[in-house]
Amino acid sequence: MGNVLGDFFGKQPPPPMVLVPPLFDYPPLAARTRMLESSYDLLFGKLALEGLFQDYFEQARHFNTMIMLKPIDDPHVDLVATLSGPLDHKPEETINGNAFFRWQSDVHDPHTFVDLFVSNSDPVLQTRACAYYPKYGFGAFGVFPLLLKQSRITSEDFGVMGLRYGSANLSIGATVMPFSVKDDLPRKAWLVMKMGSLTAGVQYEPEFGSKDGQKYKDVKNWSGAIGYGVGSGSPLSPSFNFGLELSRSNQFIASFYQHVVVQRRVKNPLEENQIVGITNYIDFGFELQSRLDRFDDTKSSDDESNSNRVPDPKNIPDSTFQVAASWQANKNCLLKGKVGPLSSSLAFAFKSWWKPSFTFSISAVRDHVFGNTAYGFGIRVENIRQASYERADPNFVMLTPTKEHLAQGIAWEAGKRPMLESNINAGNFDGVPMELRPLRKIL
Repeated sequence: MGNVLGDFFGKQPPPPMVLVPPLFDYPPLAARTRMLESSYDLLFGKLALEGLFQDYFEQARHFNTMIMLKPIDDPHVDLVATLSGPLDHKPEETINGNAFFRWQSDVHDPHTFVDLFVSNSDPVLQTRACAYYPKYGFGAFGVFPLLLKQSRITSEDFGVMGLRYGSANLSIGATVMPFSVKDDLPRKAWLVMKMGSLTAGVQYEPEFGSKDGQKYKDVKNWSGAIGYGVGSGSPLSPSFNFGLELSRSNQFIASFYQHVVVQRRVKNPLEENQIVGITNYIDFGFELQSRLDRFDDTKSSDDESNSNRVPDPKNIPDSTFQVAASWQANKNCLLKGKVGPLSSSLAFAFKSWWKPSFTFSISAVRDHVFGNTAYGFGIRVENIRQASYERADPNFVMLTPTKEHLAQGIAWEAGKRPMLESNINAGNFDGVPMELRPLRKIL
């Protein structure tokens, strides 16, 4: 009847639309400092799995508060402050607080920046800097503790510097400690290569042996990994990652991560009649860690005078696993669950997209050993990462990070999941805002 009246008065009814909520946390905060880290430690699905296993799972009987603010007048700087501690505060327990003040040269490129870190624990004052030149692929970075409560003991207390090269298919780099009294050159070195859907890499970290020649030959100083991954890297398209790693010849790690973008019918009386569906984001991850051997803590890998002792077998974690899943049903609600051999956790987060946005989370932790359940709470206030709610271009077929999208090309067939034709599947992200495009193709 509405269509008939619309045709009679010369007006066409509005086209059907699909709700596409913005993601809770994209790009991840860890991606802002990824140029300070080894590519080996971030690839093979590790960055995505860390967010799936850690975000919003607050520690039992603890609270966590995070404030992320950016001034309107100068978008090149921002402040991230955190405060965490026990809910039932005791004199022997401390409340931890720290803050980052950050400046980056390009608003849309987080790889060249300087930040200043302050904390009520060591290091009390620390600065980090990174300069990356995408045209040539070369970068340099450094982490320098400036003030410490205690004397400088470890090599890292004197500062770390590094050089790296990155392209779409290759990442190579090394870190050194120029002010350390120990002769550890390099402190860390890595090489990662990508060939189609396959990614392989090795990493060297000298921890065993007294002489450089012996350190290079000791397999316990080497780690290797291989991974298979498909997907554009944008959260608006599905992705799949599987990885195998042999860490220091004594630990085998198998991991799996999948990000799924699905759509379902929606009948919401608060929405307009032309709203016919909504997009959901589902993530699933699995990680298995198996110890391959045991060491004798009474001996070192070289001689008794060597300070690099082989770890006590009691300090090496037993074989373990963890499984986690998350479901973002709309722009406001996120549900996550995690299961492990010692405990299980369930988390719920509610986000209000004000300016700044406000997120409240609660997590329940079930201890399988003692059989008790405890709760943790978290609060986040942020205006660093913004969400777009503009109306989509009628000529642009889903997907873009806007609130409403034309549902052209959607076949709502009974018993079948609605399929969408999108430029995203072809790798065309010209119509997608920067915050939801894939991370720059740098290994």
